[in-house]
Amino acid sequence: MAKGKINVAVENIFPLIKRFLYSDHEIFLRELISNATDATLKLNHLASIGEFKGSVDDVKLEVKIDKEGKKLHIIDQGIGMTKEEVKKYINDIAFSGAEEFLDKFKDEKNDSGIIGHFGLGFYSSFMVSKEVEIITKSFKEGEDAAHWACDGSPEYSLKKSDKKDRGTEIILHIDDDSLEFLEESKISELLLKYNKFMPVPIKFGTKEIADPSHEPKTTKDKEGKETTEDQKMITVDNIINNPNPAWTKLPADLKDEDYKSFYHELYPMQFEEPLFHIHLNVDYPFNLTGILYFPKMTANIDVQKDKIQLYQNQVYVTDNVEGIVPDFLQMLRGVIDSPDIPLNVSRSYLQADGAVKKIASYITKKVGDKLNSLYKNDRKSFEEKWNDIKIVIEYGMLSEPKFFEKAQKFALYPTVNDAYFTFEELVEKVKPSQTDKDGNVVILYATNKDTQHSFIEEAKTKDYEVILLDSPIISHLIQKIESENSELSDKKSPIKFARVDADSMDKLIQKDENQISKLSDEDQEKLKGFVEEVVPSEKYTVQLEALDSKSNPFIITQPEFMRRMKEMQQTGGGGMMGMGNFPEMYNLVVNTNSDLMQKILKAKAKRSEYINQALDLARLSQNLLQGKEMTDFIKRSYDLMKG
Repeated sequence: MAKGKINVAVENIFPLIKRFLYSDHEIFLRELISNATDATLKLNHLASIGEFKGSVDDVKLEVKIDKEGKKLHIIDQGIGMTKEEVKKYINDIAFSGAEEFLDKFKDEKNDSGIIGHFGLGFYSSFMVSKEVEIITKSFKEGEDAAHWACDGSPEYSLKKSDKKDRGTEIILHIDDDSLEFLEESKISELLLKYNKFMPVPIKFGTKEIADPSHEPKTTKDKEGKETTEDQKMITVDNIINNPNPAWTKLPADLKDEDYKSFYHELYPMQFEEPLFHIHLNVDYPFNLTGILYFPKMTANIDVQKDKIQLYQNQVYVTDNVEGIVPDFLQMLRGVIDSPDIPLNVSRSYLQADGAVKKIASYITKKVGDKLNSLYKNDRKSFEEKWNDIKIVIEYGMLSEPKFFEKAQKFALYPTVNDAYFTFEELVEKVKPSQTDKDGNVVILYATNKDTQHSFIEEAKTKDYEVILLDSPIISHLIQKIESENSELSDKKSPIKFARVDADSMDKLIQKDENQISKLSDEDQEKLKGFVEEVVPSEKYTVQLEALDSKSNPFIITQPEFMRRMKEMQQTGGGGMMGMGNFPEMYNLVVNTNSDLMQKILKAKAKRSEYINQALDLARLSQNLLQGKEMTDFIKRSYDLMKG
């Protein structure tokens, strides 16, 4: 038996490994399974080129728990190692990485997640073990098996082993502070988390299944009663992973059912079907495969993040894909697998890495192309899905300039009557009737069909089209659309968005013709004075307008600019966080052509009641009447009805 001392500058590296990497100590299993997988895949490759003549059929990994002996075994049937290779790969190469690790991180107490980067994968096992053994036999003929052991000191032993089978067995003597890793439920949880899609089958225990070769017989007794014998059960290996997940296959080899089945494999508790999928597959200038799914979306941008799983060569890395997947696509679900993304890196590293930036750009392009294809090939189906996917597309248009350009072709603008237009179609549709006297094409929109119903109906009387834009970021988006489309191709028609309740309809789209007021200038001055005596000036600015006599007497509006700025501030508008809160101010438009104005001018005793009643009706139409004001309104309504 040979004994030796590991060449390391620090007297005892293992407590340091434990200290630095403790927050990630569960990843030891991922690292050891990854090593075992590599050894197996290398054997498969050697067999494929004729350098290994043995069978590679049914080759698998195995994880075993010895609870009584406090040991965890990771066993592979891969290429194995000779005694010299153990010396080289375990003692020299891995520990040169260890020295680099110590030099770089000995003063940083909280840094973790650097194992793979410095070749410390195998030594992560000492985070949970007081002793580690390696029993290994090379695939090379005539080589003896070797047995390496280390108890966490710089000293190790290396001797001949009587192991007969090719491959490597790692035996971890689990430390007393890590006994959770001897629980079947914990190991099963980790295997499913990190190794669910490893490319080599992983056996973890056994299970009983019905014997497929045995058909239970049914017999009748003397009384004619039927009796069926028990199903014969057999014990088989419990393979815990799927070595051939859908993203590793070619799209041509998969059907819609396969994609849906894989979705439910990824998300077993998700019962809704995905709306559609995008299969990613690129090998230049970087390697990347994966499948992204569009689920039904809510209007909440943040709630659904961290659903995309990142893998490196089928090894789970994280579900925090910030920096790799563009922000707006993090609401999707699915898998991305790239060998070009290191297993253990910091977020700042990812954000600065050139390959990662190219990956994000590629994913954005691929998603844009897929959405455009869906729109062009089946517009009706795309329109039906729009409300379930619009939040992602609108967020993408706002945050990614290149995606904005692509989305101009397929982003839809639904009307309150459920018709759908692209932006170009919408402008062409409304341009003849909704161009104001200054040449602006005014796009009217509502954010809530119910609360803005009366304004929508007034727009309809003028044959104006009203679109429905109800996402939480719409104020930001229309600001960008106005900016990007400030002029149409004819260079004469700037675009303006206006919410239907931002002003009277005649003011929103001003034409050359003006309504003439029924009231004289003197009566208008009196009327304004009467109204301003009753209406709280800190909340309402009174403005008299000559509107259609059939329009409401009082109309409450909120100026488009003020309301839009307030909404943008509430949703974190760029550069607006330090501007203070915008006041809750409204315009009270008084229709001088309404018959009620004559009544207000002539009334004395009940003038304030009429004004308050008209104001409260306007408030009611805007959902602004609550609490005591609602109670007073109801009482006043009954009193006025009495005479």
